[in-house]
Amino acid sequence: MSTTENASGAESSAITAGLHPSSGESVAPARGLGWALLASELSVLFRRRRTIALLAALAAIPILIAVAIRLSSSTRAGRGPAFLDQITQNGLFVGVAALVVAIPLFLPLTIGVVAGDTIAGEASHGTLRYLLMAPAGRARLLLVKFAGAAAFCVAAALTVVVAGTLIGALLFPVGPVPLLSGDTVSVGEALLRFLAIAAYVAISMLGMSAIGLFFSTLTSVPVGAMATTIAFAVASQILDALPQVAWLHPWLFSHQWLGFADLLRQPISWQTFGDNAVLQAGYVVVFGALALARFLTKDVLS
Repeated sequence: MSTTENASGAESSAITAGLHPSSGESVAPARGLGWALLASELSVLFRRRRTIALLAALAAIPILIAVAIRLSSSTRAGRGPAFLDQITQNGLFVGVAALVVAIPLFLPLTIGVVAGDTIAGEASHGTLRYLLMAPAGRARLLLVKFAGAAAFCVAAALTVVVAGTLIGALLFPVGPVPLLSGDTVSVGEALLRFLAIAAYVAISMLGMSAIGLFFSTLTSVPVGAMATTIAFAVASQILDALPQVAWLHPWLFSHQWLGFADLLRQPISWQTFGDNAVLQAGYVVVFGALALARFLTKDVLS
């Protein structure tokens, strides 16, 4: 996205929230202003060409997987990502296989870009001070920025699952879905489970979003915050693969990113879902507190 578009988008966020960029006068009550800020943040975020391009890139993952398998003469069992060898029998597995491919790199990359730009993007274009003039306060503004990043996590996970389901239904047979436990469920129940998997993945990325938010408060250079956030995700996954630091694995925010297999068993075991949610909540609290402490004392000069 061009600099002009980013600046105008950030400025429109301030205007929609009830501020005039030139005067900085509040025209909305503080309570209502928080919701106005959130609505404006979501509107600006999902209208940006960069956001659309990121979601389109994620949607391309299941499409490429499905087309490649459709054009391939055969798929060896046990080769490639999980669920890949089941796609030809049931196209509904495209979305899940695409998530397995996207989680280690592509999802962290896109989410790192969005989270790293939350505060640093506004600061780099000189619009942060106008937002800070709002009576909503810095804490509420920071919460709104995190809510925007969290909304993108949900949109990113749903994009992969929905695009995978649609392309899978278009190119392959669709029918009752066999689970990892050996049971078979109807298409309707399978779709509900896939939505639960998308929710699991979205929650899995909240800790990383909080880390990105913190780094975004440390600089006015968005690229630096983005790169550092993505580097943290890569480092976490590298550490998670080293048996020498097994004691550290349960504390890594990426440790349970691929732990949604329990949602494909009968009956569903929600323990992993809950453990992952608690882990991500811990990162949100810790890095959210660090971001707030930094943001409350941040000197905004432009």
